[in-house]
Amino acid sequence: MGRYTGPVCKLCRREGQKLFLKGTKCYTEKCPVERRAYPPGQHGVAQARRRKMSDYALQLREKQKVKRIYGVNERYFRNVFRSATQTTGLTGANLLIGLESRLDNVIYRLGFAGSRAQSRQLVRHRHVEVNGRAVDIPSYQVQPGDEVRLKDGSRDLVPVQAALESKTRPDTVSWLALDEGTRTGRMLERPTRDEIPLAVQEQLIVELYSK
Repeated sequence: MGRYTGPVCKLCRREGQKLFLKGTKCYTEKCPVERRAYPPGQHGVAQARRRKMSDYALQLREKQKVKRIYGVNERYFRNVFRSATQTTGLTGANLLIGLESRLDNVIYRLGFAGSRAQSRQLVRHRHVEVNGRAVDIPSYQVQPGDEVRLKDGSRDLVPVQAALESKTRPDTVSWLALDEGTRTGRMLERPTRDEIPLAVQEQLIVELYSK
């Protein structure tokens, strides 16, 4: 299965909440989630009227929500989960830490892009360097001490400028250091679960894959 390229507002409506997949536009435009608070499709209204979801449905929706936030497919997500189970610590927290350490997510957290989709495009188009070497793999795992920067010719790209100057730009997380002038960032340490600003219940995902 390839990467999803359809309307991202449908994904937000399916999860019943804003996932901020369009970046700054989610703050400035009237979101379809607010206008039509039910899942897309001909049966969407009927689904919204259901009083209670089963435990499996809750677990599935939480998994789908996290997948859509980070823009990854099922095969990759399952591989990250498998790696998380083999790492010391809580599996759910390890899962999120692995996703947060992706290069495209680090670019987004540094504020060089307005959304993860935009940061993925920056990486794929070879605008990003890690420790002085160009990297075009969005899933590249950034390690503590790694320096992530935009190439000299890419620092003043219009999307980058717009993202950095946006009033809705989120604060840089504590586990990353940013030098906005040189468009350079550094991972200070691996994030902990408390340092990941994501309102998800990762334990539900662990329960789903543990069946």
